[in-house]
Amino acid sequence: MKFKWWIAGYLVAMALVLIAPLASPDPDGLERVAEDKGFIEEGNDAPYSIIADYVFPGIENETVATILAGWIGVTVMMVVVAGSAYLIHRRNAGKAATGQASG
Repeated sequence: MKFKWWIAGYLVAMALVLIAPLASPDPDGLERVAEDKGFIEEGNDAPYSIIADYVFPGIENETVATILAGWIGVTVMMVVVAGSAYLIHRRNAGKAATGQASG
């Protein structure tokens, strides 16, 4: 079987999600500057939230909820990217078969 780099990348990303709960609880750089300069209150909340605060709802154990949210996020993004790549490849293969220039 031919080695698929995207499968290895997916598995590495899924493994990295396991250590996500070990990330620093301190705010990131942009949030820290907003706090230090006193304009953090002026920020708006996101207009929607699929998995708020990177914690899957309904699970009491925050570590497990964070890991599950990460796995879902990685999987959704993998499906979107792989699906887009497949559609682009299929479109370009169709153009090549009919003799149209790609662009």
